[in-house]
Amino acid sequence: MVELADDILHHAALDARMVRVARSIKLLNMISWAASEQQNFLAGYAKGDYTLPNHQYPKYDFTEARRELAAVEKEADADHPLGHYVCDSARSWAIACELLESLGTPDVMKHSIRLFGRPDEPLPGGGPTTREAAHHFIEIANELDKELLAPSEQVQISATALQLQLQASLDDFFDKREIEVVLDPELIAKAAAGAHRIRLRTGAAFSDYDRHQLIEHEAMVHSLTALNGKEQPQLQSLSLSSPRTTATQEGLATFAEQITGSIDIERMKRISLRIEAVAKAMEGADFVEVFRYFLDAGQPPNESFVSAQRVFRGVPTNGGCAFTKDTVYVRGLIGVHTFFRWALRQRKLRLCRMLFAGKMTLADVQRFEPMFDCGALVPPKYLPHWVSRANGLAGMLAFSLFANRIRLDQVIASEGLFELQ
Repeated sequence: MVELADDILHHAALDARMVRVARSIKLLNMISWAASEQQNFLAGYAKGDYTLPNHQYPKYDFTEARRELAAVEKEADADHPLGHYVCDSARSWAIACELLESLGTPDVMKHSIRLFGRPDEPLPGGGPTTREAAHHFIEIANELDKELLAPSEQVQISATALQLQLQASLDDFFDKREIEVVLDPELIAKAAAGAHRIRLRTGAAFSDYDRHQLIEHEAMVHSLTALNGKEQPQLQSLSLSSPRTTATQEGLATFAEQITGSIDIERMKRISLRIEAVAKAMEGADFVEVFRYFLDAGQPPNESFVSAQRVFRGVPTNGGCAFTKDTVYVRGLIGVHTFFRWALRQRKLRLCRMLFAGKMTLADVQRFEPMFDCGALVPPKYLPHWVSRANGLAGMLAFSLFANRIRLDQVIASEGLFELQ
């Protein structure tokens, strides 16, 4: 039994207070639309009725929650690794409260930007903006010769068949029923993951890439970090999906897809289309215009509705506002990829493993290093295979580090053609 210092116990107690409040702040659930919204809109649209959806949100009052979060933040030591984490987390949950209290108004976008950023922000390292990166992936996807697709990439898998396949794979990984895969007819998105349950939309069709993405992205990152967070004896909040950890969580999950070969260019296109749609909505496009944007990009009507709904969660649908969460995917992916390369160069690959010990940011895991060393935080109980195999991970990152030093435009300008001597 590790004897912990008073400063650690103090912040553990503050974290417990924060968790009691945070469990009632289910941001994404509280701003989601009912499945009937999709049915009503598509039925009307098919008849030429372009009426904007007008989802009615309940009224929330989080006055007491915000007061308690402010008290927790005030009592935490921002110079302590755990205190810094508690302060940032309490502040993030308080912003989420303000967002939920303003549902259906333009103020939601203001709070959303505070939590998730906006599409015109530069990527880590001062490179292009998130929106510019999205344009890059969309252009590459549009240029791909569809005749190159293998037959296996075009076969559709039913939700029922996928449920059985995923359940078998997850039971095998955990050696028990740790995560249950269920069908949900009320789910608007094709899939959603929690700590112990993955939901699939009843009647949805999935591809083989979808199957691998659900395992690597949803199960082996989102569910797995929640399960590992529950194992933390001092910081139980590491099991919760805090708004401030969203960019790292989604970036880590998308990076997992990439490094395992589970992502395809159409997936990158879908992510990028959402980023561009957020920008269009902020510039004035209404729900119908954004819906048509997805239709024109090749998505079927039901998926176009789902994509447009993601953009307008919580905000008015008549244009000028957006829920900006989808901007974190590319920014998070670039951030996580850069962090992993940095960790290899600094001989700190251990931090990449510790990133799975709960839901945290890249800055958190660096500050937490002494907390892992002293036993205040425990290593992750579960790790994806690609992380646990250090040699393979190091090999991939080592190549990436070197390859990034080669400028493709300069090679083409100087050589004209690729020649290997």
